[in-house]
Amino acid sequence: MPHATYSISGHTAPGLNKGQWRIIFLASLGGSLEFYDFIIYGIFVQYISAQFFPADDPYVSLILSFSVLALGFLARPFGGAVLGTLGDRYGRRPVFIASLGLTTLATIAIGLLPNYQSWGIAAPVLLVAFRLVQGICLGGELPGAVTYAVEAAPRRAGLACGFIIFCVNVGVLIATLVNLGIQHALPPQDVAEYGWRIAFLLGGVIGLISFALRRKLEESPEFVNLHGKAAKHPLGELMRNHGRSVLVAAGVAAIIAGFNGMLYGFVPAFLVKTLHYPAPDVALAMTVALVVSSAGLMIAGWAGDFVPGRLILRAGSLAMLIVVVPLFALMANHSTSIVLVLSLLSLVFSLASGIWPSILAGLFPTQVRFTGLALSYNMSVTILSGFAPLAATILIEHTRMDAAPALYIALCAALSFWCSFLVPGRVRAAAVPEAARATLDASDMPSA
Repeated sequence: MPHATYSISGHTAPGLNKGQWRIIFLASLGGSLEFYDFIIYGIFVQYISAQFFPADDPYVSLILSFSVLALGFLARPFGGAVLGTLGDRYGRRPVFIASLGLTTLATIAIGLLPNYQSWGIAAPVLLVAFRLVQGICLGGELPGAVTYAVEAAPRRAGLACGFIIFCVNVGVLIATLVNLGIQHALPPQDVAEYGWRIAFLLGGVIGLISFALRRKLEESPEFVNLHGKAAKHPLGELMRNHGRSVLVAAGVAAIIAGFNGMLYGFVPAFLVKTLHYPAPDVALAMTVALVVSSAGLMIAGWAGDFVPGRLILRAGSLAMLIVVVPLFALMANHSTSIVLVLSLLSLVFSLASGIWPSILAGLFPTQVRFTGLALSYNMSVTILSGFAPLAATILIEHTRMDAAPALYIALCAALSFWCSFLVPGRVRAAAVPEAARATLDASDMPSA
């Protein structure tokens, strides 16, 4: 049986028109807020742990706070499956609007939530509840944005998806800039007392603005072109006909999940609390690294419209395997500037970061694309990103090696490297007419 091909027909890659750019921009807003919230929590976790999980041992308090982060990620596969199913059955637009609205309300609520001293056990319980709401809603945000991107601009799916991830990085960049501003504007005791709340409330403002803009978003053109032939049970169809593609897609995203979870969810607090880097220096290094990564991923996404994405992913994963341990060792030993180390790590990471969404989108047809993307992406994020900070803390405690988190990233990079060989050679991300599609089942997939 010949391999299924979801490739771009022809070799030309026209530019994106104004309408396509508008749809892609509006679709990207929720992903920006998603990663803003994720980074803000990681940056200020030491202050959150002190206010909501007071304990005699600071490491116990920190582990409890990271556990809340992990619980939020546990909700993502469930949220992704539910929202993806609704998006594939009823349309992308209503799901997108509702999920962003609920996420925004949860972010504002966290910023206003009284601490343990004021409300007792109710405070951490509500914090967990709000993080679960965020996790459920955000489980469909980035997969939905990628779905919109490839369906709005099928012949420039690589560039469109690269721009989606660029906007996600903008959310991260805003978070680091907010952190930089708060650290410089307030003394350390005020940052610990209420400064971190300002960051969450600013995220709420960003969410409200994004919600107002997203209401102008039209339905995905390819979903409209299904003309009532949307899958009645997308999740069931996905698991029956595309189960192996889900696993391959999750492996492709492993390097993304592992690196983001470690570098952005763990490293900021780790550099300040354990390695004793000044907080303003860490904020500056994260900001520069984000700028470098954003430029690199746009180039990788653009290249994905002309070069098979699996080759770009393979090169990026292999490069990360080679450099991550030495660079973490330099950072742990204070051997060189953390600005340089984080920038080099982010530059290498950008190869995979710019190309993974277009690869995943090419593995699923329109009827189950939202569900397939959401399930596979959130599997990786939940397992590899959500638990990365907790795993890193435990690894360091048991090994007494400050560079131990690098091994976790290397393992994730190795998984993505292996899965790059399982992506069908002719798959290139695009949303092509359903008549041109063939079912991608287990017999279609090449062996490693």
